[in-house]
Amino acid sequence: MKNKRKIWSWILGISGILVVGTVLLGYFLYKDVTDTVKDMHEPIDRKVSEKRTEPVTFKEKDPFSVLVLGVDERDNDKGRSDTMVVMTVNPLTNTTTMVSIPRDTYTEIVGKGIQDKINHAYAFGGIEMSMATTENLLDIPIDYVVQVNMESFQDIVDAVGGITVNNDIDFAAGGHTFAKGALSLNGEEALSFIRMRYEDPRGDFGRQDRQKQVIQGVLKQGASVGSIMNYKTIFAALGKNIRTNLTFDEMVSIQSNYRGAVGNVNQLYIQKGQGKMINGVWYYIMDENELGTIQTTLKSELAM
Repeated sequence: MKNKRKIWSWILGISGILVVGTVLLGYFLYKDVTDTVKDMHEPIDRKVSEKRTEPVTFKEKDPFSVLVLGVDERDNDKGRSDTMVVMTVNPLTNTTTMVSIPRDTYTEIVGKGIQDKINHAYAFGGIEMSMATTENLLDIPIDYVVQVNMESFQDIVDAVGGITVNNDIDFAAGGHTFAKGALSLNGEEALSFIRMRYEDPRGDFGRQDRQKQVIQGVLKQGASVGSIMNYKTIFAALGKNIRTNLTFDEMVSIQSNYRGAVGNVNQLYIQKGQGKMINGVWYYIMDENELGTIQTTLKSELAM
């Protein structure tokens, strides 16, 4: 009987330690998450898009839109938005609709009063001019923005332990050679992989596919057991390289109320336009019919 009591004492003691350890781990993980989101959070001046009468309410499962900006920020240079992706998230249809905007798209730069490449909006007026210009082009409200520093994106790839992609053409870029087929990439290699454009016969469209692969690779690897154990390094990389006007509470609401939609992605493609030289500068001119179809689809997903 005495030995049994000792055994139970040991079991209860170990169980108690595990429970306390789990609670402490949960606390520190929660604290690290909230601290990271505080670093990432960057409010903007406007509270609601001019194309909305009321702000989005996540608790009521309102459809919403996000502009993802991949920005090249270098020393002594404000940078340009190298990547522009618009996503609409609709919990009623359980669908996220995504469209990549070619960075050389010729359009009105809202607030500047000129026609220029859409990626110049960031250089002229930062996040808010990029949002306003994208709204004007697609004729939909842009509710939220996520800005990723592409120059340091390699930190995020390295933080998750590297990624795997499937390359469909042989090419060399940034001092690296990329063979056709499955590739394991570190951060520096991944950055060169997504930046290559001129050797790809698909131009911007090929690069957009590579960007998608890298993002998907980061998400997949980030969810692995090894990455979870290395969460502090990952959080540090995220906090340093991502800015968004989403708050922690809003992120929690999206995870809770929009999970089905976020996991089901439908892609739209801009590909019927043509290149044109205007005053000695090359621009991408969108096909009006294709643009109209995309606008209609996005409006439908936003229940407009």
